[in-house]
Amino acid sequence: MFAFKQFTIHQERTAMKVCTDACVLGAYADVGEGLDSSGVRLLDIGTGTGLLALMAAQRNPSIRVDAVEIDERAFAQATENSAASPFKERVTVFHSRIQDFGDERIYDRILTNPPFYTNHLRSPDAAVNRALHTDELPFGALIEAVARLMKPDGQWWVLLPPYEAGKLAELAQRSGLYPFRRLSIRHHAQKPFFRVITGFSYSQSDVSDQTLTIYEHNAQSKSGMAYTPEFRALLQDFYLIF
Repeated sequence: MFAFKQFTIHQERTAMKVCTDACVLGAYADVGEGLDSSGVRLLDIGTGTGLLALMAAQRNPSIRVDAVEIDERAFAQATENSAASPFKERVTVFHSRIQDFGDERIYDRILTNPPFYTNHLRSPDAAVNRALHTDELPFGALIEAVARLMKPDGQWWVLLPPYEAGKLAELAQRSGLYPFRRLSIRHHAQKPFFRVITGFSYSQSDVSDQTLTIYEHNAQSKSGMAYTPEFRALLQDFYLIF
């Protein structure tokens, strides 16, 4: 279980647990707060526990969220997490492959924390393989789904390791989806960047590159490290420790 300030994520039945980089995606991505107050529609592809869907619902009180999950146990857990949250009236969880979901571009925002392993050792757990490996959702199929389901003025936000983020950007441009913002994430200043959040749209423009360092050295801390002010500011509405 992972308790946030306004909701709780139970995760014992899901392969992908709550992790720091997914929380950064949920707090950083544009979820349409400045759009028409009549209601923004957001799609969470591969919702897992429902984390990103609930973070988006907390950040934008006018948003309606559809969360899609292929794994039956994760779908059930995300449904329960949503139903127990203050945002249950605005979040709907669907048990479906994204390739079979919807039939038109209807979303203002799309969030994705997709599987990215291609040639790595497999787990004996089929749910873990679905969550981590691209077999069920290769990048081409993901891009096709986004192009089909996103409004012409919409945005797609995706979290990946740096190499995979670059390969996805190359493929996405072939479908007319262009990166406009990148956030590179590292544990601390002496470590390489391990995740990249990329925002895509149909408009071709210069990319705004930003960085986020999670920890900094702090002699007062038992571990010798502490969260950076930038990380604390980003997650302060969610983490109980801030």
